[in-house]
Amino acid sequence: MDFLSQIGGTLVDYFIKGSIVMWPLLLASILGVALIIERILALRKIKINTAEFISNLRSHLMNNKIKEAVQYCDSTKSPVAAVIKAALLRFGRSEEDIQTAIEVAAVHEVGRLERGLTILATIANIAPLLGFLGTVTGMIRSFDALAKAGLGNPAAVASGISEALITTAAGLIIAIPVQFAHNFFTARISAIVRDMEIVAGMLLEILKELTAKSEQK
Repeated sequence: MDFLSQIGGTLVDYFIKGSIVMWPLLLASILGVALIIERILALRKIKINTAEFISNLRSHLMNNKIKEAVQYCDSTKSPVAAVIKAALLRFGRSEEDIQTAIEVAAVHEVGRLERGLTILATIANIAPLLGFLGTVTGMIRSFDALAKAGLGNPAAVASGISEALITTAAGLIIAIPVQFAHNFFTARISAIVRDMEIVAGMLLEILKELTAKSEQK
């Protein structure tokens, strides 16, 4: 507890020394952490075994069980399943209608997946700039103190330099993990989009086969 209290006290001291610029940096860090946690939980909730989903979906479709396939998609909480459901609900219509349904559903699902990523990117870009702003104001204070006190009062000059370094470090400490999280989420979403494309392509081929079989009958 003493160790944690000492760290907490040190952080508070740094925060105070960092001037008013530390407040927007604190707000950015809280917002960034909240969004990162929310996106991690959201992506974990929709994670599925794509190979298993394709196998089960194919089994329903090859047995001409469209209703069961739709129910299976309903029970699978994933953007991939939502896109496939949108296509299955238009089974029997033209291929263009089905493709349009897939595209509209995919745009909607990608929008949900990317929620909050713009804010994360903004935080990653703005945090270093806020840190740099604190650097500039700190150096202004240092030179102002130097002009008033001369070299006879190094403590006054050091105070401004300390402010400059603290805000710069704070901006980078916030921006680096936020940028990493943004890149990670972007890569994960790209993987989900690829799964959408693969499963949608497979579905279109199966639906063509089913349509051909029904016409032959």
